[in-house]
Amino acid sequence: MVNSNKIINIWKAADAVTFDVDSTVTREEGIDELANFCGKGEQIRELTKQAMQGDMTFQQSLLMRLQIINPSLTQVKEFLDIHEIKLTNGIKELVSDLQTRGKDVYLISGGFHCLILPVARKLNIKPENIYANKLKFYFTGEFAGFDENQPTSRSGGKAEVIQHLKETRGYKTIVHIGDGSTDLEASPPADAFIGFGGNVIRESVKSRSQWFVMNFDDLRRIL
Repeated sequence: MVNSNKIINIWKAADAVTFDVDSTVTREEGIDELANFCGKGEQIRELTKQAMQGDMTFQQSLLMRLQIINPSLTQVKEFLDIHEIKLTNGIKELVSDLQTRGKDVYLISGGFHCLILPVARKLNIKPENIYANKLKFYFTGEFAGFDENQPTSRSGGKAEVIQHLKETRGYKTIVHIGDGSTDLEASPPADAFIGFGGNVIRESVKSRSQWFVMNFDDLRRIL
């Protein structure tokens, strides 16, 4: 961890905060849950672990996992109908506090927009503040891949999104919070990165984080 006072001051001064979703805002990995629903959970878990630790490029991992799951539009809709969102303890209160202080909150994820939209609704985050991947389907409803033009579909994509936010929204200070290797890549341009270990601790992330926290209450207290 770098100078703690410096990071704390950046955290307090931020005019926007961006969050990873899976294993950060929620207690699970959305793509793993979808895989379980589609009967492909065992095959997917190891690939997710490798991707989060940075053992392969994110786009390679995403493509491999989706080819295995091969979800139909009907399966995705059924999953969304029955799936219970498991928010991480303290995230709802933290997001509310940030918004009350006039700080904009975004969700930037390598997961899928359709799975993250219900999470955003629970946190009162506007749909336009979601940056995530998008599944594609043929008119028959069969899986047709994902939109490779989305920056979050590749390594370095979260940094691209944050740079875009700075250039288009005029933010002076952005803090990014997450648990994976793709989150580490977001700073810079994020002015600070806070590693989160409340759901899973990835040693490669913990050792390189500017600040590493185990719960969101710590961040709320320092606001």
